[in-house]
Amino acid sequence: MGLNDKVSAERAHIGFFGLRNAGKSSVVNAVTGQKLSLVSDIKGTTTDPVQKAMEILPLGPVVIIDTPGLDDEGELGAMRVQRARQALNRADIAVLVVDATLGLGAADRELTALFRAKEIPYIIAYNKSDLLETIPEASENELYISAVTGSGIHELKERLGRMMSGAENARQLIGDLIKPNDIIILVTPIDESAPKGRLILPQQQTIRDILDNRAITVVVRPSELKAALDALPKPRLVVTDSQAFRAVDAIVPQDIQLTSFSILFARYKGELEAVAAGAEAIARLKDGDTVLISEGCTHHRQCNDIGSVKLPGWIGNYTGKKLNYEFTSGGEFPESLDKYALIVHCGGCMLTAREMKYRLRHARDCGVPITNYGIAIAKMHGILDRSLEPFN
Repeated sequence: MGLNDKVSAERAHIGFFGLRNAGKSSVVNAVTGQKLSLVSDIKGTTTDPVQKAMEILPLGPVVIIDTPGLDDEGELGAMRVQRARQALNRADIAVLVVDATLGLGAADRELTALFRAKEIPYIIAYNKSDLLETIPEASENELYISAVTGSGIHELKERLGRMMSGAENARQLIGDLIKPNDIIILVTPIDESAPKGRLILPQQQTIRDILDNRAITVVVRPSELKAALDALPKPRLVVTDSQAFRAVDAIVPQDIQLTSFSILFARYKGELEAVAAGAEAIARLKDGDTVLISEGCTHHRQCNDIGSVKLPGWIGNYTGKKLNYEFTSGGEFPESLDKYALIVHCGGCMLTAREMKYRLRHARDCGVPITNYGIAIAKMHGILDRSLEPFN
């Protein structure tokens, strides 16, 4: 991935929801101008959420999500409905597609109530309006369209564009912590888990944000960190990969602020105070407790993988307890969290801010403490207060 690309997690996610045969997939294809989704008169053609990053005028870079019908039947249908509901957790904007010849039904109203409960901006698109003798008057968040004739599709895109503009915020990864000409040192270990020939996404995004804010970035491995500190004027901030926290803390003088990429993302994608508080639960773990370690991306696990190997080792050494561990990755995150005494989550660079905040809120609602890789590591290494100092 190049530095100029906009990653999927940073694009507005627009989800299309509704009942079977309302024409969701046809509307998606009309909006995107592509045959993104399979279309058929047979109910339940869309069997799993279809997700694609693309550029759409006048929306710009977005991720489109087409979902199965929420009235699907049977055991397999129930699984499809669950997948469709899970897509709500990553949707920044929802389009409820309704068959205009049938009108808004109880299931549709239930879905709009769910949109409101999850605070998702939404629009109701009455499809198949070409089959109506007269077009009823639409309310502010309603629109009559036809995927067949194209009627109303341009207006739908215009409205989505306005909703996206209203949803934009001024979140910055690191830019609000620095000033032009500040020197920022980024410590990036190159080991067996580092992707060949490139930097991982958090490192790329941090570099870009530093450059956008006209500061100076220097990227080194831990073994060259001391030489960089000796050669450069005093840096404003050192940001390290969490795996190297202990070694970097020993090298960086106390009068230079230090944090990690994972902690930057904890603030950028979620709620820093909440995951910092969650780290306190590590010391309260008891023999037999189960810890969930959750990653937002999917990758081939190495023999010294941070999530499945290093973190369990550090937690076991820190607590002295015999614990059970479970692992999830990508879009997987359990609905039921009752069995867990603690959740340790990655920085969420591959998740939308909405989905990351959903996971935090879901854990809180279930009464399960949740923390972040970098914060947990800093806590166990005795440097949490120092690593949070840049944000005070």
